[in-house]
Amino acid sequence: MKLTDHPDAKAFILHWGEMGTQWGVNRSVAQVHALLYLSNRPLPADEIVDQLALARSNVSNALKELQGYGIVRRVHVEGDRRDHFVAETDLWEMLMRIVAERKRREVDPTVALLGELAARLSRDDAAPPQVRERIVRMHEFISTLGDWYDQVRTLPKPTLVTLMKLGSKVARFIPGNSKG
Repeated sequence: MKLTDHPDAKAFILHWGEMGTQWGVNRSVAQVHALLYLSNRPLPADEIVDQLALARSNVSNALKELQGYGIVRRVHVEGDRRDHFVAETDLWEMLMRIVAERKRREVDPTVALLGELAARLSRDDAAPPQVRERIVRMHEFISTLGDWYDQVRTLPKPTLVTLMKLGSKVARFIPGNSKG
């Protein structure tokens, strides 16, 4: 029996594909990830093609992208010459890898560009003041967000879990904060 024959597995895979599009990820990429995440064994590409009814090229591209994120890896299965693939199943590890890659692809280039623009604008007397101020503010904000991430990602998983569970209660540890 194929994993996709189970209605709840199929529902998860289809939903993960839909959510992927909302997160800016190709539907096929998200569906391949979902199938590998649910699988209890490594899958060869031809089986992924069969289970998801996707074109071989879509599966091949999806596997490359997922490997680029570090959330799927190629493994060897003894007695089988084909490449097989498995997904990361540790949810924290998966989250941290996805966030690190998105930061590298999206946030870091934005911080670099905003830094260049802010430096140029600081020397440009003809620039409208609100443009200078808003770009500098945006640069500071996104840089601070990136710096915060770089600090948080080094925390041990149990500390991250505790911080997440604390939610807004963490504010009570900030001096001068009356809420919490």
